[in-house]
Amino acid sequence: MTAATTAHPSPSDHLPGRLRRFLRTVLPILAGLHAYIGWRLLPALPLDRVETALAAALLAALCLLVPLGMLARFLIVRQPLSDRIAWLGSLAMGFFSSLLVLTVLRDATLLIPLGPKWPSLSALGVPLLAVAVTLAGYVNARRVARIVEVDLPLPHLPPSLEGFSILQLSDIHVGPTIKQDYVAAIVDRVNALQPDLITITGDIVDGTVPHLRTHTAPLAGLRARHGVWMVTGNHEYYSGVDAWLAEFRRLGVKPLQNEHVVIEHGEGRFVLAGVTDFSAEVFDPAQASNPEQALAGSPPGLPRLLLAHQPRTAPQAAAAGFDAQLSGHTHGGQFWPWNHFVRLQQPFTAGLHQVGRMWIYTSRGTGYWGPPKRFGAPSEITRLRFVAANSQ
Repeated sequence: MTAATTAHPSPSDHLPGRLRRFLRTVLPILAGLHAYIGWRLLPALPLDRVETALAAALLAALCLLVPLGMLARFLIVRQPLSDRIAWLGSLAMGFFSSLLVLTVLRDATLLIPLGPKWPSLSALGVPLLAVAVTLAGYVNARRVARIVEVDLPLPHLPPSLEGFSILQLSDIHVGPTIKQDYVAAIVDRVNALQPDLITITGDIVDGTVPHLRTHTAPLAGLRARHGVWMVTGNHEYYSGVDAWLAEFRRLGVKPLQNEHVVIEHGEGRFVLAGVTDFSAEVFDPAQASNPEQALAGSPPGLPRLLLAHQPRTAPQAAAAGFDAQLSGHTHGGQFWPWNHFVRLQQPFTAGLHQVGRMWIYTSRGTGYWGPPKRFGAPSEITRLRFVAANSQ
């Protein structure tokens, strides 16, 4: 037997190909950005050689923690350990983000003559402010999402549907840092509002069914007169979409995969449709998002509501004839200043907007992804109330 046949696979061989390619691109950039922070801050700080070396070592550790946290669930079999490392990596990612942005802003201020003490004072202020923002963001992210009230105008709305309430959850991201207790608190808050119908607009999980089944279990406790409905987000496809669809059905959460149902409420009816994620065809061409297919065969003359994870489904949805779309995906940017960059990929960041005659509501998300940090983009549980379009 040759050495080639007895060689063991390296840890990186266990990573999905897309993630390996991502890391090959990102790791050198990440190292360079940490080096930039050190270059711009450390010489300006009142540190001796030993203290400077320690500060540089902390920056190097921070640089290593960020990718290690992302890779933990692929490289470490023992889940409690992998979750702890993911926690550390996520916190490091959030702190690094603020540290980098504040370093860039400090460099901009150095172009202005603000006195001889400013370089040293500002170099000290950058990490202190980054810590403060990270702590505030952590508190905001870990608290149960607030309730956001929205009136959703719909044409052809029968009187019996006036005031019909839908609770929208989105982007919970059950995974290394969002666990059973966090999900249970969301469920309790939703049920206390006694909605007519509950929707989940994708990105429910970040991990496989065997690892997260216990932590998604509280979703079985969601209660609404007309049921709980969901659509897939891009993270379901990263996590084993078919297994998760089966698990969601077991929990009583009903998927809509380019299909619709007719909801009857009193004497009124409306069409509730859902599409697969905008990027689903990258993973499975048979699951390509198709708003027209989702609406095909629906009764004419009824209000038509679409669930679609990404806001950029909106032009297709409007062309297909939907009256309204509920989306998520953006997290509202999650924390400053990234909320200003969402529009580079998505048409809307958060809130209620119009595309032609169709309304679209984009949730900031009920959980968070990556860093346990929300700053300037609070999480939300959205209570939408149907109102007649002509009453607006």
